[in-house]
Formats: sequence, C-alpha cells, structure tokens
Amino acid sequence: MTIVSPSLLAADFLHLDRDIEMINESEAEWLHLDVMDGVFVPNISFGFPVLEAVASKCTKALDVHYMIVHPEQYIKQTAKLGAMMMNVHYEACTHLHRTVQEIHNAGMKAGVTLNPATPVSVLEDIIGDIDMVLLMSVNPGFGGQKFIENTIAKVKRLKRLIEESGSKALIEVDGGVQAETAPRLVEAGVDVLVSGSYVFKAENPKETIRGLRNL
Repeated sequence: MTIVSPSLLAADFLHLDRDIEMINESEAEWLHLDVMDGVFVPNISFGFPVLEAVASKCTKALDVHYMIVHPEQYIKQTAKLGAMMMNVHYEACTHLHRTVQEIHNAGMKAGVTLNPATPVSVLEDIIGDIDMVLLMSVNPGFGGQKFIENTIAKVKRLKRLIEESGSKALIEVDGGVQAETAPRLVEAGVDVLVSGSYVFKAENPKETIRGLRNL
C-alpha cells in the first residue's frame, strides 16, 4: 500500500472544515501542509493560525513541509501542533544535521526536501539520520504545475542510496502527482505520494485517494 498525503494547498479555504472532514473519512494516512514564506519560494501560503485550526480537527498524521528560510526556528511550535513529520529543505538549512537532531529531540520524524535541481548525492552523509526524503517534482511555490520527468530517474538513484546505506528513509514525491505519473513513481520506488489538485478537484476525492493508495 502506498501512503497518500493530500496537499492542503489545493483545498477550498472557504470550506476547510468540509475538506478536512473528507480527509478524515478517506483512506489517506497523512495530510501534507505546505508552509511558504514568500522568501525561500515566490509565494505565501499559510502559517500557524491555519496549522493550529487544521491540527485541532484533522485525525490524520500531519506532514508539515516548510518552504521557508530558517525552518529551525519553528521546531518547538511544530511539535506543539502534534505534527508527525517536519520536513525542511536541504537548500534552506546551513546546519542540516543539527536541525535534524533538534526535530528528533522534539519528538517528530525528520524529513529533508530536495528541489528539482539538487542531486540526491548531497544526502550521502545524512541519509542514515533522516526518516524521509521529499523530492520536489515541480519547482516549489505553486500548485498545479507540470511534472518534471527527471524525477523518475532521481527516485531510482535515491532508492539505491537508501538501500546501499542501510537507511530506513521513506521516499515522498510532491508535484504533478496524478493518474499518469503516480503509477510510474510507485514503480520507481516511491513510498508516499503528495497530491493536491488531483485529489481536491476530483469528482470523488475519496475514490481518488483510494486509487492512489492501491497502486
């Protein structure tokens, strides 16, 4: 079974309660929360008032993805939400090992995200310490973008690195995940699929989630 982590960024923000209820009733195991600061990425999404509201209603594990500068400043606040996973960008963390340690010490799993142009080889010295790697299959900042084809080969390289190092890290992919790309990603070795528009804009979102989970 594939873990499905629908991306809240594509939800209807006028009816978040309804969309979170749908997630709670669905077979999705996680909910993906994209926090953007308008500095690290060219867009602003939502902050802690929204995260806290979502955390109070969502029964699924929270998969928090920080597309921000200085994510280490928000470790305690994220842990207080009850987040299961705190995901930080390799490109945003000068002292990545320390940040990963602090995330673990706060009681969360630690994920590291790579932008499309960042090679998986940069993780060689930390792959054994992290719980998940998120590969961006679009340039971060906006939903609904076209899938970058090189991601398939990148997943395979990452899978090799994980196996050779003995790491237990999961592989997550975010961006352009839909009916055509999802099966190829799972076949390449992806454990967790993040999907936004494809899920939330579907005629039957719960059926769409079930389809992704059963790949």
